[in-house]
Amino acid sequence: MEHHPAAARLTEAAANAVHQHGSGNLLRIVLVVMVLGCALTAWFLMSGYKRKDD
Repeated sequence: MEHHPAAARLTEAAANAVHQHGSGNLLRIVLVVMVLGCALTAWFLMSGYKRKDD
């Protein structure tokens, strides 16, 4: 088993998704990752506001 960096595996998976099912699934994957990233960023930023510096 060869060692592949995570970015190479993700790129390969995205390329396979495009070839197998067209660009619709790739767009869904990109949108889901984008929404999850935005939610995680919002949670991280908002968790900093909860702390009180008394």
